[in-house]
Order: sequence, then C-alpha cells, then structure tokens
Amino acid sequence: MNEDSNINSAPSTINHGSNLMPVENFIHVIRGRQVMLDSDLARLYGVETRRLNEQVKRNVERFPMDFMFQLTKEETKDLKSHIATSSPESEDVNSNWGGNRKLPYVFTENGVAMLSSVLRSKTAIEVNIRIMRAFTAMRGFVVNNLHMFQRLETIEHHQLLMQKHLYEHDARIEEVFTRLNAKDAEPMEGLFFEGQIFDAYTLISDLVRKAISRVILIDNYVDDRVLKTLDKRNDGVDAIIYTNPKNSQIELDLIKHNAQYPRITIRHCRNVHDRFLIIDDVVYFIGGSIKDLGKKIVAFCQMRRLPEEILAKIR
Repeated sequence: MNEDSNINSAPSTINHGSNLMPVENFIHVIRGRQVMLDSDLARLYGVETRRLNEQVKRNVERFPMDFMFQLTKEETKDLKSHIATSSPESEDVNSNWGGNRKLPYVFTENGVAMLSSVLRSKTAIEVNIRIMRAFTAMRGFVVNNLHMFQRLETIEHHQLLMQKHLYEHDARIEEVFTRLNAKDAEPMEGLFFEGQIFDAYTLISDLVRKAISRVILIDNYVDDRVLKTLDKRNDGVDAIIYTNPKNSQIELDLIKHNAQYPRITIRHCRNVHDRFLIIDDVVYFIGGSIKDLGKKIVAFCQMRRLPEEILAKIR
C-alpha cells in the first residue's frame, strides 16, 4: 500500500542510534498533556518529519484535537528553549527543528497509539510498543510519586509566599529610606507618646514653617501657646484659627499678640469635634489639641481630602 511505502523510506542519518535513547526523553507536557513532537516521532520511526505528517494528513479523520494538535509560536519558542537547556544533544536542536519549517505538531498518547494503525511497518510497530510503554511508565511514576510532587508544590507555594513577604518588606524599607533621604517630605502619619512634648512641638512647628500661603487650625481648645506656634510661619502666610469661644477665651491674648506680631484671625465654630491642621492644601488630622500634645498618647495623619470639604461645613 502507499501508506507502507511512504513510511518505509530509508532512514535519515540523524536517526541512527535514536532508538537507543530513552523514549521518555522525547515526552513533554504541553497544555497539561503528555505529548511527543512530530520531529521526535519521525526520528524514532526513521523517517523524515514531512513524510510522517503527510501520512497523518492522509488519515486526518483519525486524529482529532485530543490526539494531535499544532503548537503556537509561543509554545514552540518555549519548548525549543527548554530542549536547548535540558537536552544532552542541545547542540543539534536547531537542525532538528528544521530552520524555517512550519509550526510543529504534537501527538498525545492516544495519537501515538493511532499512528500504529496508520504506520504498519515492522519498525513502526516496534517503536510504538516502546512509546506506549514509556507513556505508561511515566504515568506510573507520577502516580507513585504523587505525594512527593504535592510536597514540592507545597514547598514552592511557601517559597512564593516568602518571596512576596521579602519583596513587601524590602519595599517598606525602601520607602523608609526614601522618606529619610527626602528631608523636605511631609510626614504621613505618626504617634506622640506621653512625655514627647518637644517632639510634638517640633513637628507642628516644622509643618507651620512649610506653609506657603496659609495655615488653618481647627481646634476647640487653644491658648497663647498655640499663638506662639503659629508665629513660626513665614512672612506673608495667613493664619486662621477656628475654635469654640466657650472653650477658648483668648480674645485678650489675641489683641496683644496682633499688636506685636503678624495677624492671626480667630473664627468661631461650634460643630467640630476633632482637630485639624491645614497647611496650604494639605489636611492633617490630629487626635488632640496642639497645646496638649505630648501629655498623652496622640495620633496624627495626613488626610486625602481637600481643605474646602471641611471648611465648607464649619459653622
């Protein structure tokens, strides 16, 4: 028959000795399936790859997608790279793949079994027996060592988690060093503990000094110490205090202050509970009155809100 005559052509020289190599070396996992390349099968059968594929095409109805499929460019590139780095015959990889040949086909275990009905030469039958035994052996190896693969997968998972943790840790350290190197960077958040009066005073003073156009304090409890803190601002920077007149009776202090230092404006408010410090267009939430910072544990943080959102609601 034509089928037998086509497949029994003289073996190419590159196939001499191929039958001595373990068939397992030619089995790859692609798309979650164990498959063999058409070129590797051709080497084992002792024929040219194109002759093998021609024979398959004559019987294409016997090879559905779960028996045979064509690799994509990306799959071909990945597989070629894998073979080049893992195969002891890596120096022959380029020649085995045929240069500018079309994208290769691969055959699953069922596809290889079907080849035995298409390629009926003595060589093809012997090779198919070896191949089917190799598939069975590999399947048995996976089953017998399933617990080992599961442990390896668990170890890999833990390694990935560790790498992620180290990456996040390094990112935090980098952020700390970035903030330390940026001397003019604005503080994002922090805590004042009991007794850190000078630290609190220094931080608020530094923020006030950074103001370019305005400093606005919203605090129901202010005294002359707050006025002194706001005097740290640069020339031309407006200063406004929103406070509850019932709790902050500093009218006399303010008159004396304004007679000697740049003016600070007092505005009354009765519907604000928390304390806020606005430096230009940056809003800071402060957990306690500025005059009492450092006396108890107090938190502060920079808010992602526009000052006008708060100022518009004050009454």
